[in-house]
Amino acid sequence: MNTTDREDSLTLGILETIEGRKDLTQRHLADQLDIALGLANSYLKRCIRKGLVKVQQVPANRYLYYLTPQGFAEKSRLTAAYLSKSFTLYRRASADYADLLSGCAAEGHKRVVLCGRSELAEIAALRARECGIQVAGIEDVAADGRVPGANEADALILTALGDAAEVYQRLQRSMPAARVRVPAFLRFVENGHAGAA
Repeated sequence: MNTTDREDSLTLGILETIEGRKDLTQRHLADQLDIALGLANSYLKRCIRKGLVKVQQVPANRYLYYLTPQGFAEKSRLTAAYLSKSFTLYRRASADYADLLSGCAAEGHKRVVLCGRSELAEIAALRARECGIQVAGIEDVAADGRVPGANEADALILTALGDAAEVYQRLQRSMPAARVRVPAFLRFVENGHAGAA
């Protein structure tokens, strides 16, 4: 996730959390977003400066936070952008897994193991069914590259998302390269990182 996407994601999280609960504390906000307290404070102040959030002090050093009309508009914009990116990723992943699995079927492969438990595994499993290929398992790849059920499968399909490059490297150390298949939308750059192309 690039810096802009991360900032947008945190801003959207803050706006959604405030919309759902006005009497929250910064600690609650940090816990809700799973970020450091200082980072939550920084993003909250940024939202206030931008006019997205209004703050009102109430007795006992407590604060109430409200979304401004501008805050509601920004939340809607960020939500639409997030959904658009999600649908774009889904469409691209779906098409690439369909191509990859059609190729596997054309080569006579009947069983595959999906390597990596993620949303990508669900997409690949749907496409496998359409191609008449049985999914022998959806497995995490061990640190040494072992994959449960790999011996009973014709091919191993990469479906890890956040750590795809690392999982791919593990697979390369333990499996013949011809058995490991990677969808086109996961691009691997020389420094070993993977991301959506």
